[in-house]
Amino acid sequence: MINKLCIVGIGMIGGSLARALRVAGYAHEIVGYGRSVGNLQQAVELGVIDRAEVSLTDAVRHVDMVVLAVPVSCMAEILGEVGPALADQAVVTDVGSVKGSVIAAARGALGKRFARFVPGHPLAGTEQSGVTASQADLFQGRRVILSPEPETDAAATASVRAMWEAAGAEVTMCSAVDHDRILAVSSHLPHMLAYCLMDMVVRHDDHREILECAAGGFRDVTRIAGSDPVMWRDICLANRDALLAALRQYHDDLGALATAIEKGDGKWLCETFTRARHTRAALNKKFDVQA
Repeated sequence: MINKLCIVGIGMIGGSLARALRVAGYAHEIVGYGRSVGNLQQAVELGVIDRAEVSLTDAVRHVDMVVLAVPVSCMAEILGEVGPALADQAVVTDVGSVKGSVIAAARGALGKRFARFVPGHPLAGTEQSGVTASQADLFQGRRVILSPEPETDAAATASVRAMWEAAGAEVTMCSAVDHDRILAVSSHLPHMLAYCLMDMVVRHDDHREILECAAGGFRDVTRIAGSDPVMWRDICLANRDALLAALRQYHDDLGALATAIEKGDGKWLCETFTRARHTRAALNKKFDVQA
């Protein structure tokens, strides 16, 4: 059990973690910090956190665990403020969708305390944001990836693992390089495609007519275009190399698709669609098992 937990950033992810740990009885006291006083007050009123702090150094002082649930572009600044105020045995972790840049920021900001920093990323969430979108069961059966570095303290990693397991998550380990490469394809690329498709449609002169005819397929593909643009801008820039590699591969594959359609190559189209359909069916079965 965590005696005193501080969550920096009480949004959908940070708020959901607080709710989950409260339900599990795993945190004696949960302190929240954020830059919006109104959001913090709402988090207290909803019972998501026990108390709010508007001073980051006061929020993290004397705590056992600090969870950074802020945009990846803010990590370096936040870590720079957090480091000097931490107790010697405090553990710090994050929920960022990119690991390489966050680890570099933590190593530079925390110094000798870097060994107590455990990089993490819960593979859960929705296109909604804010504390009102938080859910106590958000992490149930979901995967959380931890990416400890060689110098990361094993006890700190165990503490973060135990916290996520108490929240209902399945914890796995993955290097930061592999994490960023895999997430570029499985998460970051789909968001880019959804944003680009919506933007392409809205730039048509007859976009109203197009959207009025949008059926389930269009809604399914573009749902995540409702996500926070600032957050995804930051992810694009933080995971630039891996995302560019994924985008270039997809660009080439789209070119092959266009060529097949232009040439009337029905065999290529059917083989490609069938292979994709079978893979998606296997993924559906996995989702059904998890549910």
